[in-house]
Amino acid sequence: MATVRLDRVRKVYPNGHVGVADASFDIADGELLVLVGPSGCGKTTLLRMIAGLESISSGTLSIDGRVVNEVAPKERDIAMVFQNYALYPHMTVAQNLGFGLHLRGHKPAEIEQRVREVAKTLELEQRLDSKPAALSGGQRQRVALGRALVRNPKVFLLDEPLSNLDAKLRLSMRVEIARLHRQLRATMIYVTHDQVEAMTLGQRIVILDGGVIQQIDTPMNLYDRPANLFVASFMGSPAMNLLRGTLRAVDGLKLVTSQGEIALGSIAQASSLERWVDRELVLGVRPEDLRLLDSRADAAIEARLEVIEPVGNEVFLNLRYGSQALVARTPPRMLPELGSALHFDFAWERLHFFDPQNGLRITTPND
Repeated sequence: MATVRLDRVRKVYPNGHVGVADASFDIADGELLVLVGPSGCGKTTLLRMIAGLESISSGTLSIDGRVVNEVAPKERDIAMVFQNYALYPHMTVAQNLGFGLHLRGHKPAEIEQRVREVAKTLELEQRLDSKPAALSGGQRQRVALGRALVRNPKVFLLDEPLSNLDAKLRLSMRVEIARLHRQLRATMIYVTHDQVEAMTLGQRIVILDGGVIQQIDTPMNLYDRPANLFVASFMGSPAMNLLRGTLRAVDGLKLVTSQGEIALGSIAQASSLERWVDRELVLGVRPEDLRLLDSRADAAIEARLEVIEPVGNEVFLNLRYGSQALVARTPPRMLPELGSALHFDFAWERLHFFDPQNGLRITTPND
């Protein structure tokens, strides 16, 4: 396998639009790194630059220590799996799997051996004589993966490979890709817009927005310590609740919002927030850290229940706190009536605070 290094890699289009702005990070040998962000954030452009399908405006891209900015795609020893499978409809599974090796001049016996090995790994042995039209969506995606695997490249690039599958198949294929990565110890770069997919697959995640890298970290660090408001609201489903207000020091710390006052006297971060007194900040609360109480005593906020979403092992409570929508995640229990006033406190040690001007995280002792 291989390492990949990006040093201030930049893509600027002829009209002046910056597709990717100064991307710098390393991908370790055997790592599965995920590029994630909303549509148009630059993740696919970045992947295509690594593949050699898109030119690099400036910066340096290296694979295994070799600068490849001007190296043709076929000379980079990478394999790419596309969103739309890109299978040849007139060829059998075996022919699709072996086509790349055939173009590179491998001997027929070697091609047959590699095809059978990969087909066994992907449980496609019984479908080698089938054509793509006779396969399910999951089987077609496995053939697309197999066509990359059969070449044994230095780096695998996967561009939203599961986006055309239904929810059940997406789950099973995520497991399949994770299993293959562990088995092959391959260097993989995976693009998705689905943050759940990113969290479950990536050893590290690169979050992009507007062509700019927002944060690079492990899935749990991104979730527990988002670097800014964009990452905080993007990672997590349902999204983090964000409450904007002014910090006051009256009988302890209070966040004064347009919806009401929230007493913060119990939080461990109090000392680190003293410099924010009489200034605006944003309080972030994950839905699971908004805890439903049985009574008004010790409640931090009161909110009205608008919608209940049962999803099996947990329930999402959609709330109205003044003019602001909030979501709480709770275990299944005796559910209150719609329209009723509910009382909540916070998991105080897990609160997040952000600067509303630049969106950056305010560092606290819990970080």
